[in-house]
Parts: sequence; structure tokens; C-alpha cells
Amino acid sequence: MSRPTSVQDDRTRRWVRALCWATVTLEGFDIVALSASLPSILDSGHAGMGKAEATLVTTISLVGIMVGAILVGPLSDRIGRRGTMLGSIALFSVLTIVVPLAPNAEVFAALRFVAGIGLGACMPAALTMMSETTPDSERARSTTFTMTGYHVGAVLTSLVALAVVPRWELLFVIGGVAGLVVLPLMWLHLPETNPVAIARRSADQVQEKPGIAATLRSPYLVASLATWAASFMGLLLVYGLNSWLPTIMREAGYEIAASLTLLLLLNLGGIVGLVLAGVIGDKRGIRGSALLWFAAAAVLLALLSIKMPTLLLNLAVFLTGVFVFSAQVLVYAWITRHYPPELRGTALGLASGVGRLGSIVGPAVTGALVTANLAYPWGFYFFAVVALLAVVAMVIVPAKLSSTHRHQEATA
Repeated sequence: MSRPTSVQDDRTRRWVRALCWATVTLEGFDIVALSASLPSILDSGHAGMGKAEATLVTTISLVGIMVGAILVGPLSDRIGRRGTMLGSIALFSVLTIVVPLAPNAEVFAALRFVAGIGLGACMPAALTMMSETTPDSERARSTTFTMTGYHVGAVLTSLVALAVVPRWELLFVIGGVAGLVVLPLMWLHLPETNPVAIARRSADQVQEKPGIAATLRSPYLVASLATWAASFMGLLLVYGLNSWLPTIMREAGYEIAASLTLLLLLNLGGIVGLVLAGVIGDKRGIRGSALLWFAAAAVLLALLSIKMPTLLLNLAVFLTGVFVFSAQVLVYAWITRHYPPELRGTALGLASGVGRLGSIVGPAVTGALVTANLAYPWGFYFFAVVALLAVVAMVIVPAKLSSTHRHQEATA
């Protein structure tokens, strides 16, 4: 099955690359916007928000993102990537603008949950579309490049927050309006890239619709379960470290300014690591690169439990960011390369959705360690073990799935 000529056009590819990157950037901006606004919301007592209510809002937002990630896969495999992306961005953009109008914490949480569904659907759909407009030999790079948008969005949120806080409402308005501005460009320039959806439309016929159950049958069962586990461990590390690293370092005796600098270095390392992992993954193999990345992350996380001079600590945290953030993205890259088009969106959405469970568990477990005054050094031991479990999961991932499907992919 050949792809439509529009997908092969260089100009269209550039638009897909830019708009998929922008989609992930919007996700990074919106997720961090909640974290950046919470101190001001708590100070003002907006909507009767206290610490318990803030915890509910943060958790329910992540649950919504998880639900969206799981739902988007089967949807994009059935109706196409383009429509799914447009609908999910419209949903979270409108709901994000409305969030500051919530009269109480319960409505605030409900709006964030529904916005989270749209938000969680964006990233898997964007990564799938990128993979379908990219040669097979460059899919690791396309995946990791797209994910740099998340960190850029997080940095932009921090800069905007410095400019507008305590007017925290503007963070949500800016994020929502940005999504609405991108929508017309997507409508005009994004093609449909799902060859199954294209064939179904052109043939004007109803075909059997693939679903979640198909990813749990041969030859996908082992690969699906293993990539779910690796994604869970990877996002547990990402969110656990991003949420609690400054606090853990303060417990270790470092100054607060140094602790915040370490968080910045961690995320800068994440951007560098994403670029590096994509290049190496395409050259040396995605699965082997993911194994190396998770193993290096385990070693570096264990080393962070040791007190060290500032310069050496800064280097260690930067390198930790290089390996931790991009290791999990290599799991996504493996999925986009090895699953056939009719299951690719579902497989990626499920891995992302299960991974989002890790994004909830990570901060929760680390927070419990902080509460018990055990975060340093035991928090880093915990993270190191999680990274080793991700190594085990990637060892279980098969080198390839099916020669038949690989042949279909090469001719698609």
C-alpha cells in the first residue's frame, strides 16, 4: 500500500514536523502551567483551594491525561491521525481557557480532568503521525525530536509565569489560546497519514476495526506488555525526579538555589539526551540504545546518593537528565518502528497511557519518602531500582515482531 503523494511532499513533511512538535510543546506548557500556578492559587484561596484540593486537582489532571492517551490509539487507528489531533487540541484548548472560571475546587478538578483527556491524546497522535511521514531509518530521531517540544514548553511556561504571576489565570488563557491559534494551521497543512484510514475512505467500505485486544495477541503480546512496563518505569522516573529533585537535594544539605539549578540542569540534559538518543537509536538500533540509556540512568541515579562537590554534582545531574528523559522516549520510537499501521496508534497510546500511571506513582512514592524523611539517599536508590526494572523490560522486548509486518511496512 503506497502512501499518498502529499505525505511524500517535502513541504508537507516540514509542516507535519513543525506542527507535531508544536503539539507536544503545548502539552509541556499546559502541564507545567498547573504546577507554576498552584502557589498563587493557594495564596489567593481561589475556589476554596487548599493543599488537599490542590493535590486532588493535580492527581485528577494526570488521570485525565492517562485516559486520553489510552483512548486516542484505537480512535486514531480507526478514524485517522488528523481528525484525532484536531479534536483533542480543540478539547483541551477550550477547557484550559475555561478553568480559571471554576467556582470551586470540584469544578476546577472536573475541568482539568476533561482537559487532560484532550491533552493526553495529543502526544501519542503527534508521535504516530511523525513516524508515518518519516523514513523507517529515521524514526528514532523523529520521535525524540518531537519530544524536545515538551521541555521547550516547560521552559516557556516558567518564563511566562515569571512575567505574569500572581495573575496565574493568564497562564491558562495563554496556553488555551495558543492551541486555538495552531488549529487552523493544522486544518490547512496536516495530511491524513494513517494508510488504513485512507484506504477505508477511498474504498468507501467498512473494514474490521483493530482494537486493544489485537495488541494482546500473537505476535504482539510480549512486546506490548514489555513496552508498557518500560514506559511505566520511564515516566515514573521523569515525573518523580521533576517533582521532587529540589526537595531531595535540600534534604541532602544543598542550598535551595543550588537545588533549583539542579532541576534546570536536569531538564537541559533531557533536551540534549533526546537529540543524542535519536541519532544513536537510528544508527545502532532503538532497542539496544534504550537498554544502554536505562542502564546508564540506573548508574547515575545511584551515584546521586553520594555527596559530591558542586561541579561534579552538576555534571552528574545533567548526565542523569540526558539518559532518564530520553530512555522512555526510545520506547515510543521502538513502537512506531515495529507495529503495523493499523495498530501503531493503539500500541503507542496504550504504552503512553500505562506510562501515565507511572507519572502518578512516581511523585506519590517519592512524596511518601520525603514525608518519612527518607528521600535522601533512599529516593535515589528507589529510582535506580526502577531504572533497572526498565532494563529488564527492554530485555524482554523482542528484537523484531514479524517479518510479514516488516515487509508490509517497507512497502507502505
